[in-house]
Amino acid sequence: MRCLITGGAGFIGSYLAESLIKRGDEVTVIDDLSTGGLDNLEAVIDNPKLDFIKGNILDLSALEYIISRSDIVFHLAAAVGVDMVVKDPVHTIRTNVKGTERVLEGALQNKTKILVASTSEVYGKSTKHVFSEDDDLLIGPPTHSRWSYACSKLLDEFYCTSFYKEFKLPVNIVRFFNTVGPRQTGKYGMVLPRFVQSALGGKSLNVFGTGRQTRCFCHVKDVVRCLLSLSEKEFNGEVYNIGSNESCSIEELARTVVKLAGSSSELIYKSYSEAYAPGFEDMLHRAPNTTKIKNLVGWSPEYTLEDIILDVIEFYRNKKG
Repeated sequence: MRCLITGGAGFIGSYLAESLIKRGDEVTVIDDLSTGGLDNLEAVIDNPKLDFIKGNILDLSALEYIISRSDIVFHLAAAVGVDMVVKDPVHTIRTNVKGTERVLEGALQNKTKILVASTSEVYGKSTKHVFSEDDDLLIGPPTHSRWSYACSKLLDEFYCTSFYKEFKLPVNIVRFFNTVGPRQTGKYGMVLPRFVQSALGGKSLNVFGTGRQTRCFCHVKDVVRCLLSLSEKEFNGEVYNIGSNESCSIEELARTVVKLAGSSSELIYKSYSEAYAPGFEDMLHRAPNTTKIKNLVGWSPEYTLEDIILDVIEFYRNKKG
């Protein structure tokens, strides 16, 4: 199979590229390296089955041709991280919406299969604890740039389902719930690598808000395993949650990181306004109902939260060495 990964030098994309090549597929990666890096692709960069193209999907002239010779596109390219979303909402909206539009239009000629990465952020400010794909969505006001990411990815989803309904383009959507693991950087606000790096460096761990907000963290290898299984199914405009069902408060996550790292670091609590911007909003709880994807491909996560934390700790210890 000939596979295209947009954003393939990023955290999730690089693991996906490795797995597809291991499966025997030919893989083309498009990435502008603005947030990804060639070091993520170190294991496969010299593999003859990998074709790396440095470029931005917003203006890459050959994008339509590259898509036309692909059997499936994994569209992962997007603006990432809370820090970037808050500081540069225009870039966030433009990258996510226009990028997805170009990919969908490029796929029309040959009706190329498209798997589009979305996010649990689209569930917004709902007070539910567990979210299903057909739940109503509650997004905050446009005066808070924090919600620009959720809105841009939600518009991506509407684009995808509309292309399926109107043009019968084979497209599916996956909503990731806090995908984590080795190679993920804390540079853009990702909480687990930020905690691990602080603990290993003997620095205080900054916990934003009360720390009682809960999330579910899923190992990137579990996520990629799910993507590979899903890619073999028929695409019919459906949305699937992908994530762990093991819930953990951010405070508990910080304390577990300190314990497993053998660190003496302390926790420091900071308000969201201090960490990001005045009026910053967050949701208290977010966990996925994964019944739909489990029924389709029989998938469930294999890595526990402790497994994940130990993996990330080992990665950063080796990186320091």
